[in-house]
Amino acid sequence: MAEHAYILAFDTANEVVAVGLGRIDAASRDDVATLRRPCALSDIAAVREVEAHRASNTVLLSLVDDVLDEAGVSKDMIAAVVCGRGPGSFTGVRICMATAKGAASALEVPLFGVSTLDAVAWNAWAQGLRGRVLVAADAMRKEVYPVLFDIAEAGVSRLTADAVVKAVDAPAWAAGALQALGESADACRFDAVLGDGLVKYADIFEPLGAVADESLWAVSGRGLLLAERLGADPATLLPVYTRLSDAEENERIRLAKEDGGKNLRTGVQLFEGSQDAAPIDYRPLDAAHAADVARLEQMTMGSDAWKASLVADELPRKDRTWWAAFDGPVLVGYCGGWVVDGQVQILKIATDPAYRRRGIAAELIALVASDARNLGATEMSLEVRASNAGAQTFYERMGLANIGTRPHYYSDREDATIMSGPLPEARRDVAGMRLHVDDVAGGTDACETASHPLILAIESSCDETAASIVDGTGALLSDVVASQIDFHSRFGGVVPEIASRKHIEAICGVCDECLESAARSLGVRGLRWRDLDAVAVTYAPGLVGALVVGVAFAKGAAWGADLPLIAVNHLEGHLYANKIATPDIQPPMVVSLVSGGHTMLVHVRDWGDYVTMGSTIDDAVGEAFDKVAKALGLGYPGGPIISKLAAKGDPKAIDFPRALMHSGDLRFSLSGLKTAVTTYIQKEQQAGRELDMPNIAASFQQAVVDVQVKKAMAALDETGAREFCVGGGVSANPGLRAAYEKACKKRGVRLSMPPLSACGDQAAMIALVAHDRYKQGKFADWSLDVKAHAPLDEAY
Repeated sequence: MAEHAYILAFDTANEVVAVGLGRIDAASRDDVATLRRPCALSDIAAVREVEAHRASNTVLLSLVDDVLDEAGVSKDMIAAVVCGRGPGSFTGVRICMATAKGAASALEVPLFGVSTLDAVAWNAWAQGLRGRVLVAADAMRKEVYPVLFDIAEAGVSRLTADAVVKAVDAPAWAAGALQALGESADACRFDAVLGDGLVKYADIFEPLGAVADESLWAVSGRGLLLAERLGADPATLLPVYTRLSDAEENERIRLAKEDGGKNLRTGVQLFEGSQDAAPIDYRPLDAAHAADVARLEQMTMGSDAWKASLVADELPRKDRTWWAAFDGPVLVGYCGGWVVDGQVQILKIATDPAYRRRGIAAELIALVASDARNLGATEMSLEVRASNAGAQTFYERMGLANIGTRPHYYSDREDATIMSGPLPEARRDVAGMRLHVDDVAGGTDACETASHPLILAIESSCDETAASIVDGTGALLSDVVASQIDFHSRFGGVVPEIASRKHIEAICGVCDECLESAARSLGVRGLRWRDLDAVAVTYAPGLVGALVVGVAFAKGAAWGADLPLIAVNHLEGHLYANKIATPDIQPPMVVSLVSGGHTMLVHVRDWGDYVTMGSTIDDAVGEAFDKVAKALGLGYPGGPIISKLAAKGDPKAIDFPRALMHSGDLRFSLSGLKTAVTTYIQKEQQAGRELDMPNIAASFQQAVVDVQVKKAMAALDETGAREFCVGGGVSANPGLRAAYEKACKKRGVRLSMPPLSACGDQAAMIALVAHDRYKQGKFADWSLDVKAHAPLDEAY
């Protein structure tokens, strides 16, 4: 055994990529408790910092390789990975953390997180700075992340929790922080101020203290190695955000209004006769239900009950988070928390007695904890009646412990037991998402009998976190998808910021399940990253913040397991999805890609040789379905809702326009149809007539189908292809599938359609593309980055 092992640390939270390599005693490499302690370092072997200028995803791993080479350290000598958790640029923090999660998972070592601001302070300590110090990092939007530290000979002590404030308000924040520490704010001047926030706001911070040398403003590899570490499990480590997404903040403002939550419809709406209705619906509490909370308070809290006005006053506050549980329109539970100084204090929690023992309280606490975590909290505390042994046992199971008593706390003078502990994790291991797992292959006797190459593919282009494994024959061994639909439905569409956050929470759990599922398919005890032959990932097109998580994680995992990396175009994946249903399908063929972001006809001359024959000039089909569903007040996503309604309606009831149907080319336009539907709805409402929702849905859907089918048949005529395929989320629409079947049968053209489970975004289709690219030797390097747009016609 080597005499030493090493801790690898890196950070990309802002404009600098920092890497550090710390040496430890090799005997300590398997002791997680020792690795968690910064004092475990015997010395710092190498550090490196380079300016990234928003390109950290392209330089990080190459820089890590350079540092390891310089120090003569191989990957098998790495005992732990440490990554900066932020706060900082949201994209930069996720690049760092996703790369670290992938690397630690593949290396099979612990992953620890450190505060980027703590790392700045510790580097200043190592360079001899002492005293009361203010560190302020740039938070964009004219804001900063400020933290106060005491830097003494013995080390660094953090005095305040993570926060985000307007730069101009930083002096007032500092004065308030000193007062909270029991000190005078009259002379609000520090021994030093530093941090990259001074690049933009030096004039604001200079009056607060001596400006430290600019070389101390950015994060450093040395500081990352010295700062306090937390975590160990790659799956559970999360970034520091300090604030909710803009969509959630705007929602909070809306719901705080008296009518903000009335007639709110979210999610896939279910109609008469449906057997799919979820018994309980969870969503943020709104002012319209404050009176319902008050009634339940009276039922469960007695003389300690809050009035509706007090509940309503809570909702708009930025340091509060409130969630409610509903059975249909009836409020049956609620929970509220106050986030302060890195802790969420549970203010209220109750469940209707008739609904207890159904996991409602646990789910509400998990939702409050999730928001609190995004606001920088790491701990939870609450009070519970000393006599309520059942509730105390419930909280103990969530990891909270009895830490004291508040005498005579309740109105009847009963004591309160104070309980505190780490924020409880969601009871599902993929960030609360719905997880779909397919064990898609039969077992074999041993991993050695599997047909290589084994390729794990990752898809994260929008709101699904997915992973799949394909073997050397092109057979799928596993297919795992974690859906975020429940998180986006309440906003009426995908929120890019939330999508990116959920990907970083779920990606380890999804990939772990994918490996386990493939192992079951192969009939072996386990499958590890090092048993694979390559890692593939969607790099384009899609939401940049979502793509970057998948790409960074895949790069980290491929790097850690010494595997080649394969880049895949998401649209090409939808073409290959047809292979799932028809493995022998071969070009030439015409493919209709219809989804939320794309509507196009593609001539597949050969695999990898594509010509886009026509595409939409405005809205995609999926967008049109969503917008019409929204106009009808039906919620999100629109496709399943419209198709269910359309099945009950008359497609000839309303003559909606068929835009560009006779244009003589293969372009599409959906914007005019969407406008025609919304105009019809408005006229019907103005006339006082009740909307015939099934007929509107059926007529709208038929207008879409007619154009899609006519253009598709024209493309077949133009190319002479005898194979026709469809792909994308809208290809699951029953009306469209039936129309394609009829038209292709009439022409004697073979039709291939993906199974319904493969119509939307999933990784199986990415894996199938990767299988071919592996055979062709088409690999990416560590400079791979994401692209929001990437035409199919361009080779990559």
